[in-house]
Amino acid sequence: MNRTEAADVVKESLARVVPGADLTTLGPEEPFRETLELDSLDFLRFVETLGERTGVRIDDEDTPRLTTLSGCVGFLSSADA
Repeated sequence: MNRTEAADVVKESLARVVPGADLTTLGPEEPFRETLELDSLDFLRFVETLGERTGVRIDDEDTPRLTTLSGCVGFLSSADA
């Protein structure tokens, strides 16, 4: 998966968890949880949605990398689906 595809999947996954969020203003290094006001369950749903949509296995130790757009894109573009 290239970086553009990864960014699109991340934004689509966030939109499923936080309908109505303005993702166009989300910067690459802004933490999702604070910026989009995600609680722990929202973040878990985001991670699960991301895994389902990409087919990439996401383990608990991977979640710290998935807190920003750039972190997610880097993780997904380097992962083997």
